[in-house]
Formats: sequence, C-alpha cells, structure tokens
Amino acid sequence: MKSVNDYIGLEYQDGGRGPDKYDCWGLVRAVRSEMFGGSLLPSFGTIRPTMCVEFTRHCNEVCDVLQKCGPEPGALVGIFRGKVCTHVGIVVEIDGLLGVLDTTSKTNSRWMSIPDFDRRYLKVIYYK
Repeated sequence: MKSVNDYIGLEYQDGGRGPDKYDCWGLVRAVRSEMFGGSLLPSFGTIRPTMCVEFTRHCNEVCDVLQKCGPEPGALVGIFRGKVCTHVGIVVEIDGLLGVLDTTSKTNSRWMSIPDFDRRYLKVIYYK
C-alpha cells in the first residue's frame, strides 16, 4: 500500500493518470484507490480540469452518489466557484494532522493543512 509520501512532489501533467504524473482528478482517483482501498473512480481521461463545464458535470456525477461530510481521511474535496467545480483534492493524514493532497500546474502535488487549504478557496466541499 502506498503512503502520502509516494505522491508529494510528483509532477503535474494535464490529463495525467499516473503513476509519475497526475492532474488533480488523476491524483484523487489514484490516492483514493491505492491508499484508502476505494473503488477506482472513472478516468474521464479526455476531460481536463480547464474544461470547466465538462469537468463539473463529471465531478457532479461522482459527488452525487457521495455524502457531504467534514474533513476526514479519504474524503474527496471539491473546490467550487459558484456551481462550477474548478479543482479537486483528497484528505490525507500526516503525523496526526489532516490536510489536502492536490496538484496544480504551479505547485505539482503537495499536502496542505485543512485550515490553510480552506483559506485559499471560497467554496470547499468534502465528500465521503
């Protein structure tokens, strides 16, 4: 089983589905499956996070079958601008602290504490 350290610092790639490069959706689906034993989410390989309408539609398909929750290990994180999903991440724990693992073209994959992550975005929703 992989640990969060296996993902931190990996290079961002638009459409990346791993194992060495990911976009935000690719990272979430890999971590959910490889660290938390969840079923592998659909790839949506042709949909990029920059394709806001399509990305939102596909994220909503997944989130509609999940429940909203607070931050907890394995929770998916949706970042919204109004009703548009602009980014996703996943909650992981490091040394007893919860944070969000995500990746962007500017940061590559990183871990950020929940309070720091939530402050960066206007609307953050957690799903289990």
